[in-house]
Amino acid sequence: MKLKTQGTNMRFFTSIAFFICAALHAAERPNILWIVVEDMSSHFNYNGEKLVHSPHVDRLAKEGQVFTNAYITAPVCSAARSAMITGMYQTAIGAHHHRSSRGKIKIHLPKHIKTIPELFKAAGYYTCNGSEHPGKYGKEDYNFSFKKSDLYDGPDWSGRKKGQPFFAQIQLRGGKIRNVDKWYKQIEPALTNVISKDQVELPPYYPDVEAFKQDWAIYLNSVQYTDLEVGKIMQRLKEDKLLDNTIIFFLTDHGISQARGKQFCYDEGAKVPFIVWAPQKLKPKLREELIAHIDMSASSLYFAGIDIPAYMQGRTLFGDQAQQRNYVISARDRCDETVDRIRSVRSGDFKYIRNFYPKRPHLQPCQYKDGKPWMPVLRQLQAEGKLNDLQEKLLFSPTRPEEELYELSSDKWELKNLAGDPKYKNKLQEMRCILANWIIESDDQGRFPEAEEQYDSDMAATRKSEIKDKNMALMKKWQSEGK
Repeated sequence: MKLKTQGTNMRFFTSIAFFICAALHAAERPNILWIVVEDMSSHFNYNGEKLVHSPHVDRLAKEGQVFTNAYITAPVCSAARSAMITGMYQTAIGAHHHRSSRGKIKIHLPKHIKTIPELFKAAGYYTCNGSEHPGKYGKEDYNFSFKKSDLYDGPDWSGRKKGQPFFAQIQLRGGKIRNVDKWYKQIEPALTNVISKDQVELPPYYPDVEAFKQDWAIYLNSVQYTDLEVGKIMQRLKEDKLLDNTIIFFLTDHGISQARGKQFCYDEGAKVPFIVWAPQKLKPKLREELIAHIDMSASSLYFAGIDIPAYMQGRTLFGDQAQQRNYVISARDRCDETVDRIRSVRSGDFKYIRNFYPKRPHLQPCQYKDGKPWMPVLRQLQAEGKLNDLQEKLLFSPTRPEEELYELSSDKWELKNLAGDPKYKNKLQEMRCILANWIIESDDQGRFPEAEEQYDSDMAATRKSEIKDKNMALMKKWQSEGK
């Protein structure tokens, strides 16, 4: 009887020890926070924008690891976010067309693929997706059917159990603030350093006129305001005594919304700021290797001690499993009603772009983009013959080259297309082969035209207007003509 009691006691104390160890392990697991900013390129002070005052993001950069060659896999929000939340190329999961699955015809993830929040949930994490307003849900914008409650427990980490680690996202409006007057009214009173139009220097492919300079100044002020929001997030983590055990990923969902930025694979649209801040785990470092934004997904799982699924196309940037990329791919497909297909490869100092609809102009009609305040000005200047040769060629040529090749070390603005230069024949062939192989190996579903039923379904679910209807008719006409 005595021996039996000892055995029972032993099992009791073993169980207690197990739960104590489990609790300690849970306490040791880091919190993971993604700060995701909309419509913003790399225009913070830490990466060279001297007009911008950004002490909070600069702090993340100074104390964290900065990736100077980070690329988004899609230069438009819904496709990029669909990739980010799965760790997969949007082209591999059928989520490559902007604002898909909004209508009656739904797109579903392949059954074996789980979203990042679901993987964190299964590991015992509290999952949340918030905004600049604590307690309010943030942007999702995924191009596949999902149930919010399957992904998120709440809008922020305040609802978690005591000691429970969290996986959180905070979505910031970023560059979108500049095009919404009621939002922009919040900015200038909050800034100590207001940038004026007379201070800005535009990229050479934009006209040096007041409308563009004013828009760019407002954009840079939105960068500064974003920095203030990052400071508030850091302060809240500190007040909640969570800062020391939280790993922060900071990035944008794509570049600035401009004529050669958002929606396009030039660096202005596809290259993004990317910082990983974890002073308790990582030494500050400047890292120049090429990375894709989906690598954040795999890296987050790595830090949490969660197995990275074998199917995942994102790669961890840390630990023994880290494997550098030889190249990164960005892909643009249909954006709203405007049909297109562009792929880019960045490898070393070279960028290769393939336009699969070369008979169409760069600035195809698009209700969203044509609604920007700078676009009517740009089109009017073109109609009046007031653009210089470079601006006319890059923005308003009636057709596009099928292939583009740029050497970024000497041509950061991607102005000189080397695809037709015999000296770069071998490099062109190399990049062409990389893309051709990637299309097959990654199962790029953009190689198949979107079904008209899917297109019509998604268009029916968006805002109706005569402009959009006219653009849709033009897209179908061009397709029927093989354009």
